[in-house]
Amino acid sequence: MTLSSAITYTITVGAGGAGTIGGGSGSGSSGVNSSISGTGLSTITATGGGGGGGGASGTAGLTGGSGGGGNTSGSGAGGARTASPVQGFNGSAGNSGASTSGGGGGAGEAGGTDGGGAGGDGLASSITGTSVTRGGGAAGAQNTGGGGSGGGGNAGASGTANTGGGGGGDPTGAGGGNGGKGVVILRIPQGTEFPTTLTVGTASSTATHIIFTFNDSGTIGWS
Repeated sequence: MTLSSAITYTITVGAGGAGTIGGGSGSGSSGVNSSISGTGLSTITATGGGGGGGGASGTAGLTGGSGGGGNTSGSGAGGARTASPVQGFNGSAGNSGASTSGGGGGAGEAGGTDGGGAGGDGLASSITGTSVTRGGGAAGAQNTGGGGSGGGGNAGASGTANTGGGGGGDPTGAGGGNGGKGVVILRIPQGTEFPTTLTVGTASSTATHIIFTFNDSGTIGWS
């Protein structure tokens, strides 16, 4: 994309959704959108992931950029991906017979692709100069996608902050983990004027680019 001078661009980093409290009947909350916006720029939005199905109600996973996994009890359905353009995959349904919560969809594949309640894998990006996998889905009873996993009476672990990783669910009702908040990363070619406004974001360099990483909401602009 092309950014213009004399405009300050707003970077919004969305928070991860909260997991369910142990034994609670409500669904986990969905993640909050991350975005880049400014005058003359069509806002670019990464849609937050859907929350997982609730404690003992057999509720379905919620919809989002990737869908949340369904609850074990009553085999709650997996949540659907709803972002346009497509940003992730559907969550999988819970399995009451196997006492397995559904896996949340990831940026790279649907929940349950790797079996059981596995979260969908994330996608690797080298925008920072190093390959990092982000956007992994939360697992039910196991984890392959970047979120935490829960089992054996333990609450699900929380997803890693600033990767968009999902929190894990626990089929025994001890509670689900929280989702990891998002991250916004921009890069410009070496030799481009350094921004005159940069709040919260941090700058780093490779041989070819300057990279700006926002772990929290901030601004960037050129005068």
